[in-house]
Amino acid sequence: HVQLVDSGGRLVQAGDSLILSCAASGRTISSYAMGWFRQAPGQKREFVAAISQSGLNKYYADSVKGRFTISRDNAKNTMYLQMNSLKPEDTAVYYCAARRGVVSHSVLYGADDYNYWGQGTQVTVSS
Repeated sequence: HVQLVDSGGRLVQAGDSLILSCAASGRTISSYAMGWFRQAPGQKREFVAAISQSGLNKYYADSVKGRFTISRDNAKNTMYLQMNSLKPEDTAVYYCAARRGVVSHSVLYGADDYNYWGQGTQVTVSS
């Protein structure tokens, strides 16, 4: 099984940028579709971004489109989320997720589509 550790979250100001990382171990991520989700207090976990196994296909939630960029480096077994122009409403715990055994170009945007999760990293954006 793959183990995921997400990191990089911290307190930032509105307008700042931040990069989250999701480091995998146990298996190479090259055969996994991956994604980022977030959960704010009292809210359901929501989709943020997804990326296919090769990294060629990406999909974003409307709320982050144009500000966030998902990427992966399969050689480093790591996925990233570059977050620019952060807003207070981006405040949440961010989770990375992975799923093996899907069609190679697939991007998955449902939480139920994934079966491996990181522990979460807190991002707080002050106004």
